[in-house]
Amino acid sequence: MSDTATAFYRDTLADIRAAGLYKEERVITSQQDADIEVREDGQEAHVINFCANNYLGLANHPALIEAAQEGIEQYGFGLASVRFICGTQTIHKELEHRLAQFHGKDDAILYAACFDANAGLFETILGPEDAILSDALNHASIIDGCRLSQADTRVFPHGDLDALEQTLRSAAESHRRLLLALDGVYSMDGDVAPLGEMVALARRFGAMVLLD
Repeated sequence: MSDTATAFYRDTLADIRAAGLYKEERVITSQQDADIEVREDGQEAHVINFCANNYLGLANHPALIEAAQEGIEQYGFGLASVRFICGTQTIHKELEHRLAQFHGKDDAILYAACFDANAGLFETILGPEDAILSDALNHASIIDGCRLSQADTRVFPHGDLDALEQTLRSAAESHRRLLLALDGVYSMDGDVAPLGEMVALARRFGAMVLLD
C-alpha cells in the first residue's frame, strides 16, 4: 500500500475514533454462556451476555462438546474444500436427511452461516417475474439476499398484518410467484413475529414463506 493510501486510512480511522464510532472488540476469556468473562482495556469483568446468538445455550452444552470431539476423531478437522467440490461427507448427508425427516420434507441443505443461506436462496428460487414481501425489521442477511436477487422486493411495516395483506394483494396481481420473508425473532427489538396470522395470509395469496 502506498504512503498516500496509508495516510488516508490513518486519518479516516482517526476521524471515526474522534466521532466515537470506532468498533472495539470485547475479548471473551471464558466459555460462551449467559454469564461470561471479558477483558477490555486490560481489565477483567464478569458480565451478563445479552448480545449473543446462543439462545438455547448450545455453544457449551456437554453433549454437543462430546459429539464435536467424537466427530473430530472420526472425520478430522475441517472439510479441506467447499461442499460442492469435495467437502461433502457422510455426516452432512445424515444430518440433512434427519432435518428433512423432522420437517416432513424430501430433503434439506445445510449452510455454514445464515448470511450464506440468505445470500444464495432468493436468487436461486426467484426471478424478475417474482416478488419478495419483506418485513421492515428483517435481518441484514435477508435484506442483502433480496438485493442480490432480481425479484421485486416490497417492504411492509414491521409486524403489520393489514399492510402485509394489502402488499400481498397488490403483488399477486402482477407477479408470477410471491415469497414472504420473516424473522422468527427480530434481533433488533427482540419481539416475535405473529407467524400464525402471517402464514395464513401468505397461504391465502399462494405465497411461499421463508422463516429465518
